[in-house]
Amino acid sequence: MVTVAETSSIPIIDLEPARSGGPEELAKVAHEVYQAFKHVGFAYIKNHGVPQELVNEAFGWSAKFFALPQSDKEKAPHPPEGWYHRGYSGIGREKVVQMVFDKDGIAERRKIPDVKESFELGNESDERIRNIWIPEETLPGFRGFFATFFHTCSGLETLMLRLIAIGMGLEETFFLDYHQDRTNQCRLLHYPPVEEALLRQGKAERIAAHTDFGTMTILFQDEVGGLEVEDIHEKNKFNPAPYIPGTAVVNIGDLLMRWSNHELKSTMHRVRAPPLVEVASSDGKSMGSGRMTRPRYSIPYFISPDRDRLIECLPNCHGPDRPKMYEAITSSDYIAMRMNATY
Repeated sequence: MVTVAETSSIPIIDLEPARSGGPEELAKVAHEVYQAFKHVGFAYIKNHGVPQELVNEAFGWSAKFFALPQSDKEKAPHPPEGWYHRGYSGIGREKVVQMVFDKDGIAERRKIPDVKESFELGNESDERIRNIWIPEETLPGFRGFFATFFHTCSGLETLMLRLIAIGMGLEETFFLDYHQDRTNQCRLLHYPPVEEALLRQGKAERIAAHTDFGTMTILFQDEVGGLEVEDIHEKNKFNPAPYIPGTAVVNIGDLLMRWSNHELKSTMHRVRAPPLVEVASSDGKSMGSGRMTRPRYSIPYFISPDRDRLIECLPNCHGPDRPKMYEAITSSDYIAMRMNATY
């Protein structure tokens, strides 16, 4: 069953019929997913198969990691190369840009830092891009838990790839064949409190408007809020995509949009300041202009095709009256191009 979130046009899709029903139920949910990605690019999904207890535990581990002393977090440093997206990045290290690749343009945008820190991890079996962990004794159990969490999210990936293929009229395993290596990325994000004045003056931001790079993203967010999605009817207007208990947010990325020749929509989105709170002085009185944002945590799981697979327009997405919009490109080349601009 599909409903629409009250605060936005993003549909809420129940995956339970696809997980437990027969072919008819699977086809119905696949159609709902296809319609959401064609017209909005985003969907909330519930009954998705990642237990809420596991999600809660993931946020608990994330909070423990970011609460570590800075010197401990930096024992797993993100490499200087943007494409090697693993390990810890401190506040201001990353700056998300949208289709800006020249050095001067990137440098100009980096003048306004992203006030966030992150930790990136991937498939423990990946031999080409190995995970970069802090020592086990620094936070015992952290590595083992997220290896399990990554594997569980991989199961949801399988279902979503099947649904998209069915919804587009392809063989059910079409996209699965391109995602055999699970070269995905799980990202832990922490947005620490930041002064309202810096945000209002444009001296800091959370994440600027952007699209994601790969096939799709599964996002788990906390109750603080801040995610905004571009309105499907009005460019440059962004609507809140708030936390809805028991759901994850799913959106498609650039590679799936390229694959489908823009039949499916990779939608711009951003993170703005969550609701502000007053900061009290030592005598208990409000500091007025000293308002701060609340800390925010989120965990996106980025799904990408196998690195060496060529992404080119699907046969049923182009024709004499519908020319191809993009040249073919490998997954690794496209994602590296975007990541190197970010770092």
